[in-house]
Amino acid sequence: MSEVEQNQRRAEISLPIDWHIPEGFQSRYANNVLVQAGQFEVIISFFETQLPMLLGTLEENKEKLTELGSVRAECVSRIIVSPELVPSIINALQLEYEKYQALKSSQ
Repeated sequence: MSEVEQNQRRAEISLPIDWHIPEGFQSRYANNVLVQAGQFEVIISFFETQLPMLLGTLEENKEKLTELGSVRAECVSRIIVSPELVPSIINALQLEYEKYQALKSSQ
C-alpha cells in the first residue's frame, strides 16, 4: 500500500455522534421560514405566525385584513450554517419528508 493510500485510510476514521437534547429543552412551533445567504454563511430563521380571527362575511373579513396591513411573525429559532452544510440539510429534510409521505399514504 502506498503512502498516499495509507494517509487516505487514516483520514477515513469517523466517530458516531451522540445526539443530545437537554431535558427541558423548549421546542417551538414554526409555520414560516426565511433563508438568507451571506458571504460566508446561510441564515435560516423560523417564525410562528398567528393569523387573525376572521368571523365575518367575506367583505367584512377582507376589510379587516386590509386594515391590519400585515401579520406579525415571531422568530422562534435561528441557525447559522456554512454553505457547505446546506446540501446535507436539504438531503436530510427530503429523506424525512419522503418517509412522512410514505407513512401518510399507507394509513
